[in-house]
Amino acid sequence: MNRHCLMFFTCCLLLLAGCATEITQRHLSLNDALLAHSSMQKGQHKHAAGLYQALAKSEPAHQDAFNLLSAEAFFKSGDSLFAEKHITLINTATLSLEQRNRLNLLAAQISLSHGQAETAIDQLSIITAYALKLKNKIAFYHSLAFAHSLTGHPLQSAQARIQLTPLLENKEHRQENHQVILNTLKPLSSQTLILQQPPAPDVLGGWMAMAQLLKTRKSSHDLAEFQANLSAWKQLFPQHPATDFLHTFSPENIPHNFKQASAIALFLPESGRYAEAAQIIKEGFTTAYQQSLYQPALRFYDSSAGSILHLYHQAIAEGAELIIGPLSKDKIDSLAVGTELTTPILALNHIPDLIKKNLLQFGLSPIDEARQVAIKARNDGHDKILLLTSESRQGQRMAQHFTEFWEAKGGTILETQVYNPKANDFSQPIKDLLNLEESKYRYRQLQQLLGSPLQFTERRRHDADALFLSTNPHTARSIYPQLRFYRATRLPVYAPPQIYSGQANPSQDLDLNSITFCDIPWLFSDAYQDELSLAALKDRGQSFSPKHPRLFALGIDSFNIIAHLGQLDNMPYAGATGSLSLNLENRITRQLVCAKFIDGIPVLQNFINTESAVDDQRIYAENIF
Repeated sequence: MNRHCLMFFTCCLLLLAGCATEITQRHLSLNDALLAHSSMQKGQHKHAAGLYQALAKSEPAHQDAFNLLSAEAFFKSGDSLFAEKHITLINTATLSLEQRNRLNLLAAQISLSHGQAETAIDQLSIITAYALKLKNKIAFYHSLAFAHSLTGHPLQSAQARIQLTPLLENKEHRQENHQVILNTLKPLSSQTLILQQPPAPDVLGGWMAMAQLLKTRKSSHDLAEFQANLSAWKQLFPQHPATDFLHTFSPENIPHNFKQASAIALFLPESGRYAEAAQIIKEGFTTAYQQSLYQPALRFYDSSAGSILHLYHQAIAEGAELIIGPLSKDKIDSLAVGTELTTPILALNHIPDLIKKNLLQFGLSPIDEARQVAIKARNDGHDKILLLTSESRQGQRMAQHFTEFWEAKGGTILETQVYNPKANDFSQPIKDLLNLEESKYRYRQLQQLLGSPLQFTERRRHDADALFLSTNPHTARSIYPQLRFYRATRLPVYAPPQIYSGQANPSQDLDLNSITFCDIPWLFSDAYQDELSLAALKDRGQSFSPKHPRLFALGIDSFNIIAHLGQLDNMPYAGATGSLSLNLENRITRQLVCAKFIDGIPVLQNFINTESAVDDQRIYAENIF
């Protein structure tokens, strides 16, 4: 080989080596970018931000694009300061139109997180909304609505939400958005709603007319007049999106304009399966009654004896202006179906889809409990969850409610396993849930393939973000240590209130450390500070049933909310069983507080949720963080 050929060959080798290095670097960068994207999908925003930071340094040609991704990831992780810092590193001249729009949206969201609503409006005004992708377009209108709400411009806020509605694919989210539009407009004066109302068929005009119509519902006792006004509204706005929940304004669903009752009848059983629960509720009710300046005449009726319909008419004949109870679902249903309810009833249980005029339902519903823990877990950034629940009817009902709320909020249920609550060994459902048997199967296959023994450690699945555990304290003290034994130590666990006995027991509840659950405020002195708080009553020597403390709190609230029944659809009441609101089905919903076991003691967590009242700030926060 002559000298020229050798030089040419050497150059080729160097060129090939350089190409190989470049291809390898590109391959590594691609892997890092995919890993960062996957981390974002899993809610691991801090990790994704770090990967995007590294890519910004290693890929100078795309540095600004990766810095933008890093800033977005930092903001989603809750670190707005780092997000703001990365924004300053970006040269906007290198960005595409879509990227510039995202950058301005992120800047506006950061401004809103600092309470700088006017600055945010200026930043949002330079965004070309139609050029955004769907997810960012939704965030844009959420941010715009929130910014206008903060600056005292409810009409502009409502208009932004009107533009948001067609972008929402989930029916529940659309209905929630519609409710926020109404809640935004209802505080406006009748003069504003009438004089500033755009003419039909303008969508905002329709919402303003609906808000004014609901004001007349609040002040008028004439249901026929309200129905006539509603029919007139439908003719003016036949294609309006509010028609989706016009059924909630039917006469059957219009709550009574409650007056302060001077005589109250309580329908509680003195025998049968609900007698013990009824006695505890009665104790809570009378305790609240004795502490109150408002003391109407009380009469107690045994709802376990005779016809409930006869009892209802008897109580009315004897002067009752409000009925509290009954407790059993079959008797509530008998009243709803069997007679016109001329005197209002506050039933102490809940039957889904039962709506009747003058019937309000109030109880310790598992619907509220499932919703609260689902919202808490989602707010904590979890997306993919495992369910471990009792095979009992109560356990299956809780699992169903949780699944409905979790999926409605965009989460994924990876797998559900049930256990026998009478068993002592829960290893099999736990192993099935964590896919440990699959791990063993892969090990055996590999061992057969290699033909030699291998060291083996069971590996649990790693696609889950969290676990929902529905159980009582006794069973939880057995299940949770077994979960840790099977290497689920880093999997956050969430539970409904049944996991807590209601009384601090650190020596036994050490086994429940790090479990998060949502429960009634009355059990926590920091959450319910009142003369009827658990701590205050204990100081006065009040005795309680250790088995059912929540029923005592239900008794307290069933008396205390009497004076607030007419305002619960607008103004939540801070009760012992939660922040109480009246929903569109005439059910009193409960907003709970959340706690985590630390050193065997439940410690309140910073968790604010106004789902029942459809708080504008919560919905904004859910969509930007």
